[in-house]
Amino acid sequence: MKKLTYLAAAIATLAAPAAFAQSSVTLYGLLDAGVAYVNHSSGSSLVKFSSGNTYGSRWGLKGSEDLGGGLKTVFQLENGFSLASGALGQGGREFGRKAIVGLSDDSYGTVTLGRQYDPIVDVVQPLTEDAYFGGTFGTPGDVDNYDNSVRVSNSIKYVSPLFNGLQAEALIGLGGVAGGAANGQTLGLGLGYAQGPIALAAGYYRADGGTTTAAGVRTYTSSSDSIFSTAINQGFASAKTVQIARLGGTYAFGNALVGLSYSNVAYKPDGLSDFTRTAKFNVGGAFFNYHVNPALLLGLGYNYTKASGPASANYNQFNLGADYALSKRTSLYALAAYQKANGSTLNASGATVAATAVVGDYGVNSGASNQALAIVGIRHRF
Repeated sequence: MKKLTYLAAAIATLAAPAAFAQSSVTLYGLLDAGVAYVNHSSGSSLVKFSSGNTYGSRWGLKGSEDLGGGLKTVFQLENGFSLASGALGQGGREFGRKAIVGLSDDSYGTVTLGRQYDPIVDVVQPLTEDAYFGGTFGTPGDVDNYDNSVRVSNSIKYVSPLFNGLQAEALIGLGGVAGGAANGQTLGLGLGYAQGPIALAAGYYRADGGTTTAAGVRTYTSSSDSIFSTAINQGFASAKTVQIARLGGTYAFGNALVGLSYSNVAYKPDGLSDFTRTAKFNVGGAFFNYHVNPALLLGLGYNYTKASGPASANYNQFNLGADYALSKRTSLYALAAYQKANGSTLNASGATVAATAVVGDYGVNSGASNQALAIVGIRHRF
């Protein structure tokens, strides 16, 4: 009998941590694909299979462990990929969309470490049309990270508890350069407020481009991903710093939602840059959404972008969107956009050229002063 008593006590001791350390792990994902038509793609028409039109295709794992007293461990691993080919996204990273671990406390907030979004993406992006219809509604070339093109590696982020609708965030991305703490460093701040039909947010982001050079010109090396991916801003890829300030707000009434946003972007040069004056982009956006019924959402958007400094250009963009929910997890969608570019900018070699259109964050350089596109697709969550 004593042996049985000792055995029961040992089993109870081994099982004790499970009694208070409750944990959970969730597998989730999103698949988004369709067919797109673009009237100008390097001067020609383009019809293509298109992945991630409203939201990037992904799968991930997230979870938590209850440590007691309101404290818990949190983690998230998220992989991005192309549904067209199965190729990894975000530069071929296994978990390029997100990879974090941290601690969360009900009273004191959450600290996470790893590769993650900056505070502007967390607090301002949900108040833009990107949250409903994706990057084709975004800023030309995504010059202000409207569509979450940038993640921050080697980063530490703090998110405060929610207090009367108010929440604050702060982030630092470590450059990891010996003898130069600021080289490649990223800083971010964000503040969001939501109460009743009103939501407001503001944020600031600053990334250092590092000191890596090729032929005496900086090649962007930072804890933040590069934002210089299209003809809109590729002439400024040798910038010393990228600074973005963003404001956004929405107001809901009945079945409708209206939103306004503003961004100020500055790409600042130094002696390793191949441009000499700060390039500035001022961006204003507005949208209107209407739920015709619980299944059908219609959206209308407008974006005006003004470039100054080495560039002297402006971009007018108009968007339409429709999303029809077949179920809670599956939707059909249709998107259309038109953009007109005027003025001049710098190309990747630093030469002054005529500004060309690039609709939102779709990423297809037109080679022309205007671009139109239309997309139909399907999206499924699991």
